[in-house]
Amino acid sequence: MKIKVICLVSLFLLCASSAAFAVTFPIPSLQLNVETAKTPEEVAVVLEIIALLTVLALAPAILILMTPFTRLIVVFHFLRQAMGTQSSPPNQVIVGLALFMTFFIIKPVGQEIYQQSLNPYLERQISFDDAFEQAQVPIRKFLLHNTRENDLALFVKGADIKKPETRNDVSLLVLIPAYVISELKTAFIIGFVLYIPFLVIDMVVASVLLAMGMMMLPPIMISLPFKLMLFVLVDGWHLISGSLLKSFGV
Repeated sequence: MKIKVICLVSLFLLCASSAAFAVTFPIPSLQLNVETAKTPEEVAVVLEIIALLTVLALAPAILILMTPFTRLIVVFHFLRQAMGTQSSPPNQVIVGLALFMTFFIIKPVGQEIYQQSLNPYLERQISFDDAFEQAQVPIRKFLLHNTRENDLALFVKGADIKKPETRNDVSLLVLIPAYVISELKTAFIIGFVLYIPFLVIDMVVASVLLAMGMMMLPPIMISLPFKLMLFVLVDGWHLISGSLLKSFGV
């Protein structure tokens, strides 16, 4: 089946005084051919293209769920809620910071994948299957290092598969969801710890206002400057970023 799409582009220009001016543009033509494969090699190429498009479609999910991005973005969200600054820093800033910190943390894993898998495959030293197997090694190591054993056991039992003899025998389909819930648990623990000092400030301010009889004044209006001052004095962004970087094992 052959589909032919013809795009017509025309442009009319108004000239000054009495002259008429015309410009001729080439008409582009786009052809998409869908034909029956005649050899197994053609079928393999088509399957590789489909697999590549599938990976590209899942790229956002891979970035979110198989990297430190989940823990970072959740912790930053809890921090903003604990401080009570509503939409400051904006979502774009928080997402951007979490994204670049993710690249910084995952850089050793990416370099190992490039050296052991991608570069040999591009130089035609190994096959695609071997490159895929080699790429799983550093990814699996990173995920296993940051996944709790009880979360891993949960999905191993839920998958109704034979118990892996070693941690390296765990399938990625089992390892990825276990890693995600481990990251969420860790992020919620960090968020709880972040809430405590700001909660103490809110309780102290609320008690003082109640004792002074100023019950109509919202405590958040008084406590917010104190929370911002405390966060700046202790260099909060430096402490939180450094603690998050150290919390990951690569």
